[in-house]
Amino acid sequence: MSAIPTDRSPDSTLAFLRTGYRFIGERCDRFGTDIFQTRLLLEPTICLRGRPAAELFYDNDRFVRRGALPMRAQRTLTGVGGVQGLDDATHRARKAMLMSIMTPAAIRHLGQLVEDEWHARIPVWAGAGPVVLYAEVGRILTRAVCAWAGVPLADSEVARRTDELHAMIDAPAALGPRHWRGLLARRRAERWADELIRRVRAGDLPAPEGAALRVIAEHRDEHGALLPRRIAAVDLLNILRPTVAVDRFVVFAALALHDHPQWRDRVRDDAGAAERFVQEVRRYYPFFPVAAARVRRSFEWQGYAFPLGRRVLLDLYATNHHPRLWPEPERFRPDRFAGGPADPFSLIPQGGGDHLAGHRCAGEWLTIELMKRAVATLTGAMSYQVPPQDLALDLGRMPTLPPSGLLIDTVRRTR
Repeated sequence: MSAIPTDRSPDSTLAFLRTGYRFIGERCDRFGTDIFQTRLLLEPTICLRGRPAAELFYDNDRFVRRGALPMRAQRTLTGVGGVQGLDDATHRARKAMLMSIMTPAAIRHLGQLVEDEWHARIPVWAGAGPVVLYAEVGRILTRAVCAWAGVPLADSEVARRTDELHAMIDAPAALGPRHWRGLLARRRAERWADELIRRVRAGDLPAPEGAALRVIAEHRDEHGALLPRRIAAVDLLNILRPTVAVDRFVVFAALALHDHPQWRDRVRDDAGAAERFVQEVRRYYPFFPVAAARVRRSFEWQGYAFPLGRRVLLDLYATNHHPRLWPEPERFRPDRFAGGPADPFSLIPQGGGDHLAGHRCAGEWLTIELMKRAVATLTGAMSYQVPPQDLALDLGRMPTLPPSGLLIDTVRRTR
């Protein structure tokens, strides 16, 4: 049996936070392998990248999610008790509940709500001078997903709820004020969502049949019991927060259109080109950096020992940029998807494997729908200019965005 290559640093947590998306990939390149071991948060951790690693990582017979995600991420991003940290029958029941919300008709409905909200904002932007696309799209998505989910949201609440959801997304890999803001935002948002669940269960707040708020409030676990209100609140936020996080992919799509203007006419006129463009945005740009699991029982893989309980990280970004999977991975080339979508262990910006039985993001199809709607709007329903600004992506910051949030101006409606 071979020894796993080891990063000899006493602890690599600060290096990981400083290097960001490149931490695992750079060390794999250094060791000439797709596996190495280090210490993160003082704990031995195996780091992986690549398709075989992704296929291994999503084997539920070998890995569990319970206790894998650091508490700093649970207390900000996912919520303690969220579906991301469940296993076996409990996970299957909760995941099936979330997937039941993501019907094709429901996804199209949310897409239409987002498109309508966006079109309503174009005349406002036209008279406003430069606008920050990230902030604007975040509020559009917050309005739309709350309406879709059956969550009442007054106009006066939109900015505050968007800021809370953004703060949770921004906090897990941050130190200091960014992390503290995420902790505070999580507490406030869970109190809000908990009260919504209470009102639905008490009959004080009607929610449409099939809407996320009602489905989650009425869901019964594998033992036939209603979810504790706090857990139901976490699940509701795990519908709202990831949907608002799509604003980052929308900004990346707009950035790609700016950097590769030859694609504007193609995606406007050809649905197939638009699909390929969206998939390449998801592959190329950095979204969530890693996924975490723990070894369910000791096993051997490719001559390496995986001991019981060892934390394992799969690098999503490095897999999406692996040169053996993606020729010229640092070039933006949507036509690499001309042969159809990649298999479920190669393109993994939102996790890999099976959506229902595994831990792939329940909202992946929703993400693709919203991105395609955004690209169609950016290229067909409006014209705009991108003024001079800093559009560089800092891969040491997780999650990353252009520092400006992508300013646009001279906005005009075109249809």
